[in-house]
Amino acid sequence: MAFELPDLPYAHDALASKGMSKETLEYHHDLHHKAYVDNGNKLIAGTEWDGKSMEEIIRGTYDKSSVAQNGIFNNISQLWNHNQFWEMMTPDQSKMPGELESAITDSFGSVDKFKEDFAAAGAGQFGSGWAWLVKDADGGLKVTKTENGVNPLCFGQTALLGLDVWEHSYYIDYRNKRPAYISNFLDNLVNWENVASRM
Repeated sequence: MAFELPDLPYAHDALASKGMSKETLEYHHDLHHKAYVDNGNKLIAGTEWDGKSMEEIIRGTYDKSSVAQNGIFNNISQLWNHNQFWEMMTPDQSKMPGELESAITDSFGSVDKFKEDFAAAGAGQFGSGWAWLVKDADGGLKVTKTENGVNPLCFGQTALLGLDVWEHSYYIDYRNKRPAYISNFLDNLVNWENVASRM
């Protein structure tokens, strides 16, 4: 069964007052995300991956030895990444639940230190990629960054929070100011209840 582009969990203009414009969401969701869906479906049609879950395809096509992944991996991984990304943001006020705050404090020393590490990962990712808060197999939390479409599934980790740092995610609103985009994401856009639900 072919993958479909999920609807945004809010209107295209719902995040505009919080630093992510309607135009960005129209380009990012309706064009970029849709392209991953369309290209991924074309590439898996008639292959061993046809009918498999996104997670199975990502784990099965990830090449640990190469930064240059194959087309199936790139498109299906980016489809999965974006499906998570929209849910990790909210137009509403969001307060970090106590269990998440405790887990972050245990792993990083404080919420502020976590945000500092996350922002550094996103700003320091050379070229296209993602910054992540993940839960490791041992249950501990850590910040990681990945190139292109690579995501925590490739390393047996659980993605709690992910931030797209490809230029298409911020250039309309922030031009080349990636750190400002990251700071706004952490301060205004994160759906902390969604993050906590992933633990």
